[in-house]
Amino acid sequence: MLLLPVPVRRFAAWCVVVLVASGVGWVGIRLCAVFSTAVTPVLLALLGTALLGPLYRRMVKARVPRAVAAGLTCVAVVAVVGGAVYIVVAALIDTGDEIIASLRHAAEGIAEHFGAAGTSLDDLAANSRELLSRFGGTAASNVISGVSVVGEGLAMAVLALLLVFFFLRDSDRAVGALRSFAPPGTADTVEAMARRAFQAVEGFMRGTTIIALIDALCITVGLLVLDVPGAVGLGALVFVLAYIPYLGAFLSGAVAVLVALAERGFVIALWALGVVLAVQVLEGHVLQPMIQSRTVQMHPAAVMLAITAGASVAGILGMLLAVPLTAAAFGVLHELRTRYGTSGTSGTSGTSGTSGTSGTSGAAAEAGGS
Repeated sequence: MLLLPVPVRRFAAWCVVVLVASGVGWVGIRLCAVFSTAVTPVLLALLGTALLGPLYRRMVKARVPRAVAAGLTCVAVVAVVGGAVYIVVAALIDTGDEIIASLRHAAEGIAEHFGAAGTSLDDLAANSRELLSRFGGTAASNVISGVSVVGEGLAMAVLALLLVFFFLRDSDRAVGALRSFAPPGTADTVEAMARRAFQAVEGFMRGTTIIALIDALCITVGLLVLDVPGAVGLGALVFVLAYIPYLGAFLSGAVAVLVALAERGFVIALWALGVVLAVQVLEGHVLQPMIQSRTVQMHPAAVMLAITAGASVAGILGMLLAVPLTAAAFGVLHELRTRYGTSGTSGTSGTSGTSGTSGTSGAAAEAGGS
């Protein structure tokens, strides 16, 4: 090994580091997949704790007991999430038949203008009931498995809600527990990394929620002005899918435009598309810089890669969790760079310790300001 040139030895060392890190990461992902029923509620509870933490802390400052404040916070999130789900489902049920009928009329109109291509679409719409009955037996055979999946999802949701309660109530003990598990001499660094990661997730969840609410309100008002049926449900769908960056906005906007096309025609669909694009421009050029300027910023390419990786690992749930986890990883890297990046250019260890302390205090001040 010593006979090799120094650049080759460095390259080999970095290859070993990359392989070891990849192996550890792969084993971690596999373990999370095996124990997904336990890991998923914990991750969802951490996201919920990061989102609801400010409300809980305000209640505690108002001298509300910790257990009562945590319980009221959980009741509030159940009411909000349950209301949003009810609005979406009710809107889809109320307008489902109208949308199907409008799609059939749209297919007939295309058949009149474009001949054979439109006729095929009309035939597809006319024979949709036959296709559904043909594949109904296969769908019925999966009812039991579907019910089991729904039951498992409800169980994980209840467990995540209980974990949110305990995480909020016992949040004052988290730092002490973390420091007790840290290796000797690393408690300060581990605590700083954990704080930075949680602050990144908290800032991302808070900023995304505010932006999602503004987007949903704007699109709902626009669809109501255009007299598109199910505008409130579509707005709720925009709010829910906004937690999946880029892809969620595309999906919710596409659904809104398609409903407008089916119900109100081509011209109104163009106006609905204009409303969606205007809201997205407002989000990208005004809301994102103003609201999330103090949180961990990630390049859009990194966000897209994180979403793709999350979808390949855990489907829709992975897409939901990918960006917050990536934000936490970026927060940890930023903390390490703040603590140890300056020490590489400093001549003494005292300078390194000073820079690490100032970086940590600056991060805390920045999080407090946001």
